[in-house]
Amino acid sequence: MEMQHVHEGKLSAETTPREEGQQASKEPKRGGWITFPFITGLSLSLSLSLLLLEFNVKSIAATKIYNVVLACSCFFPVAGSIIADSFFGSFPVVATFAFVSLLGMIMATLTASIQSLRPPRCALIGSDTCEAPSNLQHAVLYMNLTLAPLGFGGTRFTIATMGAEQFDKPKEQGTFFSWYYFALYIGNVISCTAIIYVQDNVGWGLGFGICAIVNAVGLVVLVLGKRFYRHVKPKGSPFISIARVMVASIRKRKVSRASGSLDYYFGATPENMLKLEDIGAPTKSFRFLNRAALKTEGDRQLDGSYARSWRLCTMEEVEDLKKLVRIIPIWSSGIFLGTPIGVFGSLTILQALTMDRHLGPHFKIPASSFVVFNLLATSISIFTIDNFLLPAWQNLIRRPLTPLQRIGIGHVINILAMVGSALIETGRLHVVRTHQLGGQPGLVVPMSALWLVLPLVIIGISEGFHFPGTVTLYYQEFPKSLKSTSTAMVSLLIGIGLYLSTTMIDLTDRMTGWLPDNINDGRLDNVFWMMAVIGAVNFGYFLGCAKMFKYQRVEDHDEQSSELAY
Repeated sequence: MEMQHVHEGKLSAETTPREEGQQASKEPKRGGWITFPFITGLSLSLSLSLLLLEFNVKSIAATKIYNVVLACSCFFPVAGSIIADSFFGSFPVVATFAFVSLLGMIMATLTASIQSLRPPRCALIGSDTCEAPSNLQHAVLYMNLTLAPLGFGGTRFTIATMGAEQFDKPKEQGTFFSWYYFALYIGNVISCTAIIYVQDNVGWGLGFGICAIVNAVGLVVLVLGKRFYRHVKPKGSPFISIARVMVASIRKRKVSRASGSLDYYFGATPENMLKLEDIGAPTKSFRFLNRAALKTEGDRQLDGSYARSWRLCTMEEVEDLKKLVRIIPIWSSGIFLGTPIGVFGSLTILQALTMDRHLGPHFKIPASSFVVFNLLATSISIFTIDNFLLPAWQNLIRRPLTPLQRIGIGHVINILAMVGSALIETGRLHVVRTHQLGGQPGLVVPMSALWLVLPLVIIGISEGFHFPGTVTLYYQEFPKSLKSTSTAMVSLLIGIGLYLSTTMIDLTDRMTGWLPDNINDGRLDNVFWMMAVIGAVNFGYFLGCAKMFKYQRVEDHDEQSSELAY
């Protein structure tokens, strides 16, 4: 089994040595980084919350819509990854969705520039006197909220896979993912500062126009760099193979188990027959699935040979499904980590709108720009962890920090961020009661909004640990045929977490009354305490899953053949 997984990190068995040398000679070491200008243009998700305010959507309703849209942009990568893994490969999918993203930004620019496409701006946020959008304006809004996230979501994680495909060694792939997230967050920092400043002080049309131009430049650079990329050709839908293994296992449920590897089918081609030495006997876990590769008389063809069918699968296909089954519990424990992203990204803006945002006598921080502290903290954390903390850990412990350990640290810090948010909101509400500001929307609470920076920084540090660790774990542990899907699984986690945050906000609003449109009359602190408790329970579940998980890749980050343990 060890030889098999080491083999998976290399080029496909169908690549001849000559072709391999040609590919290596054409492939630059930093092939994935040529898409950096495109990554810096990913400003869509940060602009959508402001667009909702421009359409006079109620604060809590805007929070729900914002989270749903972000969740959709996280689900779209799954569709893109399936298409990439099954049919076209990474590059065509990234290029297509990048073009769709460009169309979305052009649509947003037109919406911001043409007054008739949006209602008059409301001066007092949360007031019942604000003019609601017309049917046409609603249609334009939802077209913006559909078209642009489709393009953005279809590129964000598929481009991560395309970049990782440029490297063979797990250590280099892990480093790439860290720098990919660093570049992604830096791009978002730019959009949260420079772009929002332009939108607030010059005009929304110019702000979205800059985003459209950056998207266009990124698309051009992406296409021009085509000749530098290693293009991994898909070999058909891997999901059909997974389905065949499940069906074949059920159909052969009454067949007795074989005792030796010669009773199992490894494939009819010479390349697959060579894998017999690598794979050896089937693994002992999930033995029921081994039946799918068990050769029986009913599987023999007229010429006496065997072929893949819905009754007989290769041992490699069986082991690929086992890999997915093993990692599902770890994956499910990460769902809750996406929930604070939706809560902090929306409710923090509502908090900031009610607080003193002045930085000195003449400068006032835009409420939507507070998320920049989270993005900066994440970017700095990724850089610090990858360049200082991980080497120091390895020198001290004599072992690298494993992906699971990195994810676990992210869980703990995530809980601390929610506790900090609860304490700060408790203090804010105390000031509201002291100055009797309840029931008066639009009034500023005499408390500095800079207090919100602390939990934003803490959760940024959490993201710096668990996101790169998660995508590295999935990319290295998923079957080779599902590499694009492996990176998209992180996006799926975030998407489910965002939907969960929307559901949580909705249920909390209906059952408790903690979240009125004027949050000065609510109990937002109780929401954060509830999330902290749920996070603690979820961390216990993660520890149980991590204890049972065994790495299938035996190379550590120094490429030494030593088994990794949580």
